[in-house]
Parts: sequence; C-alpha cells; structure tokens
Amino acid sequence: MALFPDPPHAHIPGKTPRHPEGTFDALCETARPEQPCGAVFASDAWRAGLQFLETKYFWEAHEVWEAVWMALPEGSEEKRLVQGMIQLANAELKHRMQRPRAVMRLCDICLRHLHDLPQAIWSQAELQEPKIRHRISELQKSDAEHSNCAI
Repeated sequence: MALFPDPPHAHIPGKTPRHPEGTFDALCETARPEQPCGAVFASDAWRAGLQFLETKYFWEAHEVWEAVWMALPEGSEEKRLVQGMIQLANAELKHRMQRPRAVMRLCDICLRHLHDLPQAIWSQAELQEPKIRHRISELQKSDAEHSNCAI
C-alpha cells in the first residue's frame, strides 16, 4: 500500500498537463538544508520520490527529489546519489516519451553520479545498488536498438 497519495496523473511533457504550482510543496518542504546529510533520506520528499519512481510517476519523482538534492551540501556523496536517482527518473520519463538517445545519455550521466558510492550511502537511502544498476541496464538495453532513430 502506498504511503503517499498518487498524483492525479503522470505528467508527460507534451502529452499530459503539468501539475498546478505548489502541488508538491508540502512534500518538498520536508527536505531541509539544516538536517544532517543522511536525515534527508528519512524525509517525505525522498520517500515519496521512491514511491513515485516505482509507480511510474517519473516527472513527479524528479520534482520532489529536486528539493532533497537542493538540501544537500555540494560535493557530498548523498548529493551524488540523489542526482543519480533524479537522472534515472529522467531516463525513465524519456523512455516513456520514446526518446532513446536521451535515455542513453541520461543513463550514462546517472551511472557517473552513482559510481563508487559507499554501501553505507545506499543503505541510508534504502536503495539496493544491484537493483538500481539492473534497472539502468534494462533501460539501456531496451533503448539501445532504437538509439539511432531520430529524436
């Protein structure tokens, strides 16, 4: 069962309407810069983003994770992990939009952000690195055959 209500619809640029301004403000406000780095992974913003990613609300996951990313200090491993997950949500969205070259580019960016992160960071974020890497690999495989198509 979902911890957070699903958004009214999945925003897909060019296909579905954008959510009204402020729709995700209450979630975003739970990720605060004054928190210790690891505490943002207990925030509703982080947890809702995880749920949205799993339930295929990719744009929405990115939207709430942006607040988490902004709350983290520059150069921190936590910020790298969040940036990698944002790029994964973006890649999933581009896959849904049938933009294979964008998917491939975003997967590469995602992998660069996630490279060599300590297991402790993955654990704090309640993520399983092998599952995330498998998901990226599956996206790359599914879009590789189409990557020579026009965008």
